[in-house]
Amino acid sequence: MRRFLLWFRIVRPQTLFASVVPVLSGLYAVKVSGVEVTASSPVITAVVTAICALGLQILSNLVNDYYDFIRGSDKSGRAGFKRALAEGEVSKQEMKRAIFIDLAVVVATGGWLVLCGRLVILLIGITAILFAWLYTATSHSLSYLGIADLFVFLYYGVVASSGTAYLMTGTFVPAAFYIGAVSGLISMCVLMINNLRDIEDDRRAGKKTLPVRFGKRAAELMMLAEIVLMPIFAYLALGISPALLIVIPGLALFAAVRKAKGAAYNKCLTAAGLMNVLFLILCLV
Repeated sequence: MRRFLLWFRIVRPQTLFASVVPVLSGLYAVKVSGVEVTASSPVITAVVTAICALGLQILSNLVNDYYDFIRGSDKSGRAGFKRALAEGEVSKQEMKRAIFIDLAVVVATGGWLVLCGRLVILLIGITAILFAWLYTATSHSLSYLGIADLFVFLYYGVVASSGTAYLMTGTFVPAAFYIGAVSGLISMCVLMINNLRDIEDDRRAGKKTLPVRFGKRAAELMMLAEIVLMPIFAYLALGISPALLIVIPGLALFAAVRKAKGAAYNKCLTAAGLMNVLFLILCLV
């Protein structure tokens, strides 16, 4: 049980809403759009899509842990959530094994989805795996170049929701794109908070995140812009609806981030992750 709880913490459960909510939002967008569902097994397709999305995010988290440890970005006693490799709780070999097991799950579930969605889903799957790997794994990784935010918006937002809708209907559903954009913006806020917290450690490690490149104040303004865009995309997806209210907790989160220091950013990170759930609830109201 202790080992299970350790690995449960390693996959960062507080972040996993970022992959599941866009899938559920995409399903909801199909429903409200009135587009005909053409999937032969809609329930099975939805479940497999959610599992595959979770697997992809966990893959990204594990690869991130491994290579940040190798490069010295993650160290024992860091202000952020504990990293098992840095704390000596697991070995590099165990982490590599976990990465390949998770990759096998992603390939298996993704392969089933490719049979349903053909070329479009194949392209999404290949690029999603590449994104999960390139986020940290190479000498020119996305997170170290400061361009990961764009890919977070795409793959934890519009690609996930639009891809889900495509699997269900065989066509592009505009509402799914816009509703996914809100989730993508929320995930961008999560990443921005993470990078604001780690700005000094990242600077020393040569990790050129947006806060490192442009400074703390500019990064905070970028986060504010992301929050302001949320109700705009929510309106494009659903019109006048309770989903527009997502801007209120967003602004409250922004105020908390402005005041946060050190480990206090961790509470903001958890709150930002829960915003995805809140947005889904507001959509369903």
